[in-house]
Amino acid sequence: MTELLTQRLRLRRWRPEDAAPFAALNADPEVMRHFPAVLDRAASDAAIERIERAWDEDGIGFGVAERRADGAFLGMVGLNRIKLPEIGPPQDGALEIGWRLARAHWGQGYATEAARAWIDYGFASFADDAIVAIVVPENLPSQAVAERLGMRRDPARSFVHPRISEGHRLRLHHFYALRRGDRAA
Repeated sequence: MTELLTQRLRLRRWRPEDAAPFAALNADPEVMRHFPAVLDRAASDAAIERIERAWDEDGIGFGVAERRADGAFLGMVGLNRIKLPEIGPPQDGALEIGWRLARAHWGQGYATEAARAWIDYGFASFADDAIVAIVVPENLPSQAVAERLGMRRDPARSFVHPRISEGHRLRLHHFYALRRGDRAA
């Protein structure tokens, strides 16, 4: 996959010039409030390296979302194979859709538009019966995106994240799924 195009967006792999705006996004406490911590530049760059390695291994990854009109970096959206052997199947190994946008681009439909394109690509390219999203309970905006995509919460698959300490407010994760036959228009 070189890139996906939507009406307003270009979805693609990472380039060196993406590192600075991604680091700014990851350093924003409001953007990162549903993650365990903000990331400094080194941790942000390391995240890009992990994403690219996973992409090389799995053929997919969380990629850059940029606005076609002006090339503005909006954030990260894409597909990923969940790698949490501590929780086992069905979560571990599932095909996950994820998104993280810079605050200036919230509320404009970009996450839904990009995620919908990735979901179409995922179902066309992989044999998975479902694509999932993992959302912490207090992240209502991401829950709304998942629901706009036609995803439904599966309470039986909610889980406590094994890499987040006990008692942490973000330890519980809800599991949303979109089955192949239930795709939203």
